[in-house]
Amino acid sequence: MIVINAKFLTQKITGVQRFALELCKRLPRTIQGEEVVFVSPKAEQINVISTDVQPIQFGRLPAILWEQIELPIFLKRNGNPLLINLAGVGPVLYKNKIMALYDLAYEHHPEWFTYSFHKVYSTLIPIGLKNSKRIVTDSNYVKDDIIETYKIEDNKIEVIYAAPSEMFRDKGLKREKFILTVSSIDPRKNLKSVIQAYKQLDTDYKLVIVGKSNHIFSNLDLEEEMGDSNINFTGYLSDKELIELYNKAEIFIYASFFEGFGMPPLEAQACGCCCIVSNKTSLPEVYQDSVHYCEPTDLESIKSAMKNLIENPELRIQLRDKGFENLKRFSWDNSTEQLKQIIKDIL
Repeated sequence: MIVINAKFLTQKITGVQRFALELCKRLPRTIQGEEVVFVSPKAEQINVISTDVQPIQFGRLPAILWEQIELPIFLKRNGNPLLINLAGVGPVLYKNKIMALYDLAYEHHPEWFTYSFHKVYSTLIPIGLKNSKRIVTDSNYVKDDIIETYKIEDNKIEVIYAAPSEMFRDKGLKREKFILTVSSIDPRKNLKSVIQAYKQLDTDYKLVIVGKSNHIFSNLDLEEEMGDSNINFTGYLSDKELIELYNKAEIFIYASFFEGFGMPPLEAQACGCCCIVSNKTSLPEVYQDSVHYCEPTDLESIKSAMKNLIENPELRIQLRDKGFENLKRFSWDNSTEQLKQIIKDIL
């Protein structure tokens, strides 16, 4: 038996959940004769991986307690099989596991998170990493950060890139005069600066912000910005609604301070939208020369990037084409093969 920690199936789909879902969709149901089993806490709603996957719902404790108490009980009852932990902390004392870690923002910027979230992650994650047989992460930037911060051996860490889901594609819709950004409403995404830079533009373009706040992040007060009629806060959207916006937006902006990978611009590129992206952390590794970069700490840089793309349709077309080229570097099928090989090596 191989067990997938499927707690992520009980959560709203954001970047981490998308990463886990796409890999799990493609993993074979048996690997070297071992059945792949999905185990989740009991929940009213479970996201569907595929019609042939029915997660085992086990235990009653909430979130972090379920991972540390009830999931290890299930594993012990079933002979301590290999555990694949693609989201969250996972059972930190369990040693027969592969653990994914997507960034160390909680370690470097505790001010972006609630006190309890920071304490739990900064305490448990280092223990979990040291007790893992292999570690999976989503960029070389994060791999180097894990090595430097936690003194983990290089050969224990595998970089597996994300990719846009197949549903994100260019539908050939007429582009409209708005700038789109997609992210959780939290301090690291730098939305205040994007809004302030946008307000300094003399333009008839609107600004559309997709996302909602999350209880793990420190408060971000955007009440004043919500009163501007040219700025539309949509809240959380379904994939169908999001794909429509990616296909209609003239420009996508992602001026984040800190990313382990940064999925939304890749989804935008898949939908034929040109992108402005921050020049920090993993983003230059992922996007290379396919985007217009901005300095996220500099309002003038953000404003200038938006102005350049608004006023230069030829540059928008050039970046759209470069975006399509950039997408060729990323494939969920290739990433799943990497994970499958890691599992085989351990087995």
